[in-house]
Amino acid sequence: MTDTSRVLFVCVHNAARSQMAEALLRHLAGDRFIVESAGFEPRPVNPLVVEAMSRFGIDISNARPKEVFDLFRAGRHYQYVIAVCDEATGERCPIFPGVTERLDWSFPDPSRFEGTPAERLAAVESLRDAIANRIRAWLAEMDEPERGAR
Repeated sequence: MTDTSRVLFVCVHNAARSQMAEALLRHLAGDRFIVESAGFEPRPVNPLVVEAMSRFGIDISNARPKEVFDLFRAGRHYQYVIAVCDEATGERCPIFPGVTERLDWSFPDPSRFEGTPAERLAAVESLRDAIANRIRAWLAEMDEPERGAR
C-alpha cells in the first residue's frame, strides 16, 4: 500500500460532515486511499448522521471523533487535506507536512438543521448525498488523463 494516497477530511467537530466524507470515500473508492477524518473541537458523532449513513448501507456506529492537531503533532502525512466545513473554519486547518493538495468543500453544519427529527434526518440524508456526489466528481477528476500528468 505504499503507493496509496492518504486523505484527511477536516471539519469543526468531526461529528458529521467529515465522518460522512471519510466513510463515503472509503465506500466509493475501496482501498484506493487511506482515509481519516478529524476536527478542531471533537464531539460525539451525531446520531442522525449514523442513521443516515446506515440508510446508505454504511455503518459508522463505532466511529470516534479525532482532533486534527493530534494528527498534526503526530507528524501524519497526507496527499490531500479536504475541509468539508465552511471556508472560515477551513482556514484554521494546519498545514500538514508533505501535503500536496488542500481542498475546501463547503457544506452546511447538520448540528444547525432545524425541524422535527424526521425533517432533520431528511436534511442530513440530503447532505450525505451532496457529499457523496462531490466525492464521485472528485474521483472522476482524478481519473482524467491530464490530471495524472501533473
